[in-house]
Amino acid sequence: MDKLRNYDVSFSGLKTGKHEFRFEIDKEFFQLFDTEQEFTNPRIVVDVFLHKHSTFLEFEIKIHGLVELVCDITNENFDHPIENQIKVLVKFGEEYDDSEEDVITIPTSDHAFNVAQLIYENVMLSIPMKKISPNVSDEDLQILEKFSPKEVEEEEEPKGDPRWEALRKLKDKN
Repeated sequence: MDKLRNYDVSFSGLKTGKHEFRFEIDKEFFQLFDTEQEFTNPRIVVDVFLHKHSTFLEFEIKIHGLVELVCDITNENFDHPIENQIKVLVKFGEEYDDSEEDVITIPTSDHAFNVAQLIYENVMLSIPMKKISPNVSDEDLQILEKFSPKEVEEEEEPKGDPRWEALRKLKDKN
């Protein structure tokens, strides 16, 4: 059985109008994707709002919950709240096409739309690049700043050095 089928939103048989679906996401959901996650212990609730029109579907996917991250500075685990939402327009056509950013085309013969990939991408986009625990003290940050590499201003080339002039001429020829 395809585990991603659990995240199908069946729209055939639904009346035109607004509908709501809810999914609870945990580590089993992320194991369905063959990628390595930067977090553990996800506890996420996903609310999917479907506004069904006669010729297209509007989806609004809201996620909120907690994931456990490892602090880049102290290497300790901490809970990080995530909250994000995306809106997607689903229209009907010949074949599946997700080349547009906010519009997905699905075959007219489909009776359900799978939101698993959208949920996955929404969560992944909510994970910060820098993972800093709220428990990191100002003292730790000051020490880190003290020993961080500083930007060095580039020295200007000496103007009168003939070696630089010869290199500049070679560069200008190309």
